[in-house]
Amino acid sequence: MFQYEIQQTRVVELIRYADQARLAREAGRARRDARDGAAGAESHTPRFRRHRFARAA
Repeated sequence: MFQYEIQQTRVVELIRYADQARLAREAGRARRDARDGAAGAESHTPRFRRHRFARAA
């Protein structure tokens, strides 16, 4: 029974940690969007750039 209670406590901690991480990502995204303005919508378009290293033959 003791192990079950420890597991349940751990689950609650992980859920709380995930909620905090999600909130931090949302806040960072909101700050970035506010800073970039309309350019923020275009910042995640795919860029076709060269790879840093040549392919191995």
